[in-house]
Amino acid sequence: MDAAQQEAAEKARQQQTTWYGEPLGTLFRRLIADLGLNQARLAGVLGLSAPMLSQLMSGQRAKIGNPAVVQRVRALQELAQEVRDGRISAAEATTAMEEIRRSAGGSVLSHHPAPIRTGGPVTVPANPTKRVVREIQALLRSVADAGEIQSAAKMLADTYPELAEFLRVYGVARTRDAVAHYEQHQT
Repeated sequence: MDAAQQEAAEKARQQQTTWYGEPLGTLFRRLIADLGLNQARLAGVLGLSAPMLSQLMSGQRAKIGNPAVVQRVRALQELAQEVRDGRISAAEATTAMEEIRRSAGGSVLSHHPAPIRTGGPVTVPANPTKRVVREIQALLRSVADAGEIQSAAKMLADTYPELAEFLRVYGVARTRDAVAHYEQHQT
């Protein structure tokens, strides 16, 4: 990789951190380790080609363009957490991954996220509000990068301040800030 390619990859990883909370290479390697996958299997579960997954991991590409794939990433993160916590077995995780692979993403604004079906009882993610917020963030970040979202918010601020705030909070801010905003507006 030459200096320009390395610089572009570093910029892509920084954008990924803004959009997804960390570089996708880090996130995907953790999922691979936690769920006992290889890159080809992870790509299959997510609905990506192996070359696309590799490009995202290396920083050759910054953004996941398909919101359903972003939602599958979030579902796998929740599943990996359940495995780390010992709440489900490896066999149950394998069954759940197959259901995640078949999923088209689910409703972004649902207050009741689709349960993760495993070999045993149905489990619902521990924090449905956080899941909804992450889905909103993923959807926004799949259609525009942080700079575009900030520019749109700035253009709307005088005429539509609430909409501008929504874009800033869900498009650019940290998930915990978006969760607080969401909860404030649900009462």
